[in-house]
Amino acid sequence: MAATRYRRFLKLCEEWPVEETKRQRDLGVFLRQRVAQAFREGENTQISDPETCDRMYESLVRIHTNYYKNKYPRLKDTSFTGVTVEDCKMILATDILKQMEDMKKGTWKKLREKFYAKKPEEDSK
Repeated sequence: MAATRYRRFLKLCEEWPVEETKRQRDLGVFLRQRVAQAFREGENTQISDPETCDRMYESLVRIHTNYYKNKYPRLKDTSFTGVTVEDCKMILATDILKQMEDMKKGTWKKLREKFYAKKPEEDSK
C-alpha cells in the first residue's frame, strides 16, 4: 500500500506546476521537498499513519484541481481592493519583493543617517 501512496504523491508532484517568479517560496517546490522527506525509502517507506497520509493527499489534490474555486465560483476576478489576479501575481513575484525590500533598506538607512549623524558641534568637543 505504501508503494501506491508513493506513486500517487509522485504523480501529484509531476503535475503540480513550479512558479518561477516565486523562487524559494513556491508551493510546488515545497511539496516536492516534503514528499522526498516523507518517502525517503521510496516505495519501501513504512507509513506510520496511513489515514493522515491519505487525507493530506486528498487535500492537496483538491487544491491542485481548484476544487473549491470551481465549487464556489466568484462573480468577479478582483478582490475588494480592485486588484486583479495577474496584478497580485506580479506584486508577489520574488524579484518585485526584493526590490521593495531594497527600497525599505534605503529608507531605513536614510532615517538612521538623519537621526544618528553627529552634529558639527559634537565633533569639535
